[in-house]
Amino acid sequence: MININSTERIPIKMWVSDLEESALKQAENLANLPFAFKHVALMPDAHCGYGMPIGGVLATQGVVIPNAVGVDIGCGMCAVKTNIEDLDSESLKKIMSGIRSRIPLGFSKHVQAQDESLMPEVEHIPEVIKTHYQNALYQLGTLGGGNHFIEIQYGSDNCIWVMIHSGSRNLGKQVADYYNKLAKSLNSRWHTQVPANWDLAFLPIENQEAKEYLKGMQYCVDFAFANRKLMMERVQEAFKSVLSESVEFSEIINIAHNYAAWENHFGKDVIIHRKGATSAREGEIGIIPGSQGTKSYIVEGLGNPQSFHSCSHGAGRKMGRKQAQRELDLQEEINRLDRKGIIHAIRRQKDLDEAAGAYKDIHQVMENQKDLVKILVELEPLAVVKG
Repeated sequence: MININSTERIPIKMWVSDLEESALKQAENLANLPFAFKHVALMPDAHCGYGMPIGGVLATQGVVIPNAVGVDIGCGMCAVKTNIEDLDSESLKKIMSGIRSRIPLGFSKHVQAQDESLMPEVEHIPEVIKTHYQNALYQLGTLGGGNHFIEIQYGSDNCIWVMIHSGSRNLGKQVADYYNKLAKSLNSRWHTQVPANWDLAFLPIENQEAKEYLKGMQYCVDFAFANRKLMMERVQEAFKSVLSESVEFSEIINIAHNYAAWENHFGKDVIIHRKGATSAREGEIGIIPGSQGTKSYIVEGLGNPQSFHSCSHGAGRKMGRKQAQRELDLQEEINRLDRKGIIHAIRRQKDLDEAAGAYKDIHQVMENQKDLVKILVELEPLAVVKG
């Protein structure tokens, strides 16, 4: 499914069927950037972000844009299949308790620094990472807040799965904020033609600042993966403590959805910025989560060149956090999950920012991207830990 807006300098190609006006305006800004390449792609979960829509894919020539990656650099998903075909409610609750005792949630971090050998290499990294490195040792293997989650699921392949959504914690935010602020200062000094109120300050790729940002960004991508891997190990410990050592786990599937990378598209080497979008090269295995009350999916990429070999990173929000807290009905959202027998933690009005009703219809999202991915496994939530 592609809808095309061709009123700007380059076209906007959209797989989204319910885009709010503010997100379209941001996409138009992207399409008018002098260094934007070929077209802008909006995935079916696209919604308004900061500077660039979340669920957007932007190719640039000669520059990198920190805000087109976002503040949670390397945020992504990982999933593991188990050899378990059934899990009773009592065992599920014990496993969830074990997860909460092993993995700090929200703003919490470990009391002790984690094993430094699990961290990415620290040579030749920007000062901003060195400054926050020690704190990152305490945040390694922690979930964070917002829409991050750990979910136990039942698959259409009749197996229990574990899925984790988390990012680079405070480290990614520090790198993002530092280089976005630096880019804004430099752009002002250069009297750039990109308006400051677009929040799309850029760094020319030949400049030292851009080279440092790309190194720092990649470090955060690697740290985010290390973070998810350690959490997955702790989840596996929780499973084994309840179900004995006979539990087996498949190789981890890992994908990121906030990053920039050199790629070749339409015969050109360009920098692809994926902000809340996932790589979906032909044959590539990926993960598309729903909300905590709906299905998630293990998918295989189809390598569609029109999306820059990308797909959605989830269902996508249809309500802002504050809006969801104001407008959603607490009891209705609790009943929605209880009817499905999902173990969850929606208790108060403030929890509604991550309720299923705050998200787009994942079935429509998947329908809109049938030309981007094919579904391999459908996953129904059994129990959810939210940050």
